Amino acid sequence: MNLYQINKTNLSTLKEKPFKLEREIQNLFEQNLTLLTGLEMVKSEFSIKGKRIDTLAYDTQSESFIIIEYKRDKNASVVDQGFTYLSLMLENKADFVLTYNETLNKNLHSSKVDWSQTRVVFVSPSFTENQRLATNFKDIAIELWEIKRFENDIISINPIKKTRSAESIKPVTQQNEKTKSVTAEIKVYTEEDHLVNGTDEIIELYETYKNAILNLADEIEVVPKKLYIAFKKDKNITDLVIMKKGLKFFINLKKGQLDDPKGLTKDVSETGHWGNGDYELIVTDTTHLEYIMSLIKQACI
Repeated sequence: MNLYQINKTNLSTLKEKPFKLEREIQNLFEQNLTLLTGLEMVKSEFSIKGKRIDTLAYDTQSESFIIIEYKRDKNASVVDQGFTYLSLMLENKADFVLTYNETLNKNLHSSKVDWSQTRVVFVSPSFTENQRLATNFKDIAIELWEIKRFENDIISINPIKKTRSAESIKPVTQQNEKTKSVTAEIKVYTEEDHLVNGTDEIIELYETYKNAILNLADEIEVVPKKLYIAFKKDKNITDLVIMKKGLKFFINLKKGQLDDPKGLTKDVSETGHWGNGDYELIVTDTTHLEYIMSLIKQACI
């Protein structure tokens, strides 16, 4: 991806300023972790059982631990290392919870952690084609993020997305006991998991609203979670739950922030609910589609 600087009507290419050390990338991420990823920083250089984890983070939305590793060596196998760390975490859950509580002075119980949502994120200025292909499975709990630095202190961060035709990794992992046990416990959810029991009418309704949301702004992505499907742009904009006879939306705005003159949404700020935000909306048709998009768009700002 090329970046340009504009001077009146003239464009000039911003030159890349490569990172000299992995530590530069790590410091940048750790000091801005919540802004860049929405994750909670737990500990840097976390050592366990002879292994060193660069950054241990926690996802408060999915209630799961996230391991972040920084790479400059293009030849390293991210899949082998990723499964090693996932296995290490699942075998030593108490140590991760203890580290979280001691570092952040909190009282998290292991039973509250959704271990099935654990994942490993590799951050690097670039990845080889082999690394991209090796992680191109729809249900692999390993993510690749490219980070580049340009002149004028410009930083770009681009998560590498799986292709639409990505297959399941489970057939590949059945011959290895370590990877087999990891894939048996860790679950990467897809849209199909949420739609599997939906009627044709509900699936069509979902596709209509999904396309409308994706057209609200550039770079909105669909991120299926355990309990809902998130639509995300930097942060979750809206979370969607597939119901038997309709769709339930949670608009990610705090109470008092949503302008809803028609009063279609419900205040759920004082009640427990799956998605993010204080506004709930249930739809069974497309009657108010355009108006509902105006509500959801407010969370994009």
